[in-house]
Amino acid sequence: MTSEPELQQGVGEPDGFRRLWTPHRMAYIQGENKPTGPAPDDGCPFCSIPSLSDEDGLIIKRGVHAFAVLNLYPYNGGHLMLVPYRHVADYTELTDEETVEVALLTKQAMTALRAASGAHGFNIGMNQGAAAGAGIAAHLHQHVVPRWGGDTNFMPVVGHTKVLPQLLADTRKMLAEAWPQQ
Repeated sequence: MTSEPELQQGVGEPDGFRRLWTPHRMAYIQGENKPTGPAPDDGCPFCSIPSLSDEDGLIIKRGVHAFAVLNLYPYNGGHLMLVPYRHVADYTELTDEETVEVALLTKQAMTALRAASGAHGFNIGMNQGAAAGAGIAAHLHQHVVPRWGGDTNFMPVVGHTKVLPQLLADTRKMLAEAWPQQ
């Protein structure tokens, strides 16, 4: 199906591209919700999230030493993070109990994501330090990103945009309901 480029008012020079505006991403780009320093009281969102309700904080599961929370700026639908309650930057600084709970929550997250959304695979990892790409380097967090065959399409490659088919509140509810009972 071919058609003539459609003129969109207010986008600059007319061209053949359509635009998908994602103004909510400006908060991430401009550093909103990022800590102002390395201490817990420097505005660390991972330190403040546990004081919120599960719904308001997008918390999926609370453990004794760590919790599972949706990423506000997800790479894919269902992208979540496992975060120790204690404000610690480096993996080697975790206690054995924290390390074990992050590992158990990782397994549970994979189980819940498979049950709730049929994930085919996962990217799991953490960026240690700002130089390694950690958006919030002062508070360790491990990412679990569900993947599906063919989930990479033209939008991220050409448009530098991810299309997420579900609101975060709905994703949180779906995953909380699918979380394995231990």
